Amino acid sequence: MLVIFVGMISNNSKKKSFKNRLLSKYRLVVLNEDTFEEQLSYKLSRLNVFLLVGFLVILLMTLTIMVISFTSFREYIPGYDSTELRRQAIENTYRLDSLQAELLTNQRFISSISQVLSGDMKPSSFQSDSVQRSIRLDLSEINFSTNTQDSILRAEVAREDKFNLLESASTKVNFVLFPPVTGTLTQRYDASIEHFAVDVVVPKDTPVKAVATGTVIFADWTTETGYVVIIDHPYNLTSVYKHNESISVKQGDKVSSGGVIATVGSTGILSTGPHLHFELWSDGYPVNPTEFIDFE
Repeated sequence: MLVIFVGMISNNSKKKSFKNRLLSKYRLVVLNEDTFEEQLSYKLSRLNVFLLVGFLVILLMTLTIMVISFTSFREYIPGYDSTELRRQAIENTYRLDSLQAELLTNQRFISSISQVLSGDMKPSSFQSDSVQRSIRLDLSEINFSTNTQDSILRAEVAREDKFNLLESASTKVNFVLFPPVTGTLTQRYDASIEHFAVDVVVPKDTPVKAVATGTVIFADWTTETGYVVIIDHPYNLTSVYKHNESISVKQGDKVSSGGVIATVGSTGILSTGPHLHFELWSDGYPVNPTEFIDFE
């Protein structure tokens, strides 16, 4: 029993000793190193120091949390982002996708225009499978004879639709092309020799007119074909005018049907005299201009 009692007394002594050490006063003195004069003096205890350090730690943590939660600094911390930042990222992704699609479309368009300018279009590059597919018919079983009424009807329809490039029974669309110049055809459209145009001989400096309303997508000098003008028209039509002496429009200009866009000349190394080299394209495929325009 004496041993246990002593132990209890000993434990109480330790508790009092710890409390005394915690509450014991200390003095923090700042002295001048040269004169040992006292500059500052603070009375401290271990408890005061612990409380002060704890308060500073809690204050620092609170300020850090507030900065992260209510300011834009959290965007610089990995794993944190704002709703606005996510929205902008999604919008930028959509814009980038749209720009890539637009760039691809423009590249294809520029490639087609380059082929038109250089005359490198091959029949295989624009003929579809349906056009290239040969259709075999037994001509002996077909009756080609016509009567008088049929001939009269054919003549009336041909006269009405001679210059009608687009006509739809459902939409009632009539799109007539204006002749760019009137002269003599020296070379006609012939896809077999890759001549996807007509050459019209007219006097030099004759005004060249737009075949329809549209937007100029190219108007500049080329080595082989001289001054060239390319116009984009409604219904996916494109007209090309080459070997001009001068041009009076620039890229991006809006032109009207019959408006003067250039003058006839003989520019470019491929030209052999004053004439207009005219091409007509529909949906990216060359068509025979004489089927829709009367040049003579």
